[in-house]
Amino acid sequence: MSKTIRIALDAMGGDFGPSVVVPGAERALERHPDATFLLYGVESEVRPWLAKHPKLAAKCEFRPAEVVIAMDAKPSQALRQGRGKSSMWLAIEAVKRGEADVAVSAGNTGALMAMARLCLRMMPGIDRPAIAAMWPTMRGESIVLDVGASIGADTGNLVDMAIMGAAMANIVFDLEKPTVGLLNVGVEEIKGVEQVKEAGRLLREANLPNLTYHGFIEGDDIGKGTTDVVVTEGFTGNIALKTAEGTAKQIGGYLRAAMGRTLMSKIGYLFAKGAFDALKDKMDPRKVNGGVFLGLDGIVIKSHGGTDAIGFASAVDIAYDMVRYELLSKIREMITNSRIAPEDAALPEEPES
Repeated sequence: MSKTIRIALDAMGGDFGPSVVVPGAERALERHPDATFLLYGVESEVRPWLAKHPKLAAKCEFRPAEVVIAMDAKPSQALRQGRGKSSMWLAIEAVKRGEADVAVSAGNTGALMAMARLCLRMMPGIDRPAIAAMWPTMRGESIVLDVGASIGADTGNLVDMAIMGAAMANIVFDLEKPTVGLLNVGVEEIKGVEQVKEAGRLLREANLPNLTYHGFIEGDDIGKGTTDVVVTEGFTGNIALKTAEGTAKQIGGYLRAAMGRTLMSKIGYLFAKGAFDALKDKMDPRKVNGGVFLGLDGIVIKSHGGTDAIGFASAVDIAYDMVRYELLSKIREMITNSRIAPEDAALPEEPES
């Protein structure tokens, strides 16, 4: 008998709270009937939605929460107000206590990361967390990290992210040795800041057993799908993510405007509707919604705050898969097998005589 996957949900998270979380969870339940749910939220707001979704109600346990974390709350403020009593904290704490295998929230990203890091702590051997996102590409999909967990990264952080991203790619893409690239301003080894160049040297020389280091890649390589995993620090990664989302909306706007401009363009649209529908489906961000918090000693998934039920269901799907295919065990195994010894790090250069 397969193991039941227990998923804790912050029912109040995101722009729409239980009106999206509850129907989204029920959609995911249809695909994963062996899952069960813990729902944390304000009873007067969650109960009416559960009454409308009896299939989910039959497979979940509702637990009341006193506090809802605002989408614009600062992480320090969220910790002061919501530690121990908010729907977000309680969902994460269920993972720590072993009552749930994974927590999913569409709430405030900074607050969620602060609470998850405080409650679950970091995985041994990892200094900083990273958010890994699925990214649609010309070849299918890639994993990009970090897309906003923290700003900046040193050489060790970048190497850790390469290992963790490869572990996730092993699960998601079923690849024995996923290809990993470091995002840089050029593909030449002499380009980029020192920590990126040094991380590239370490990954290239280490020849790690569970990943294939491709080398440096540039911004356009993300969409091309040049590598299975793209590694960068959170500031750059978040800008790249938001730029891609904005570009997709921009292209969609251009197409809608062009197709409705004249009678002939409207007729042309009718003939090409199948192709446009396929393009729309490919560019739909709801299909790849759900960022995985890597590096924590527990699994937390961040859904986009403005998504709908379809998008939230995608985040629950990712949560399910990360547990089913034992993400934490895979990361621990790859860290053990792939740890680059401190002596492998570059020594300071000798001054020229």
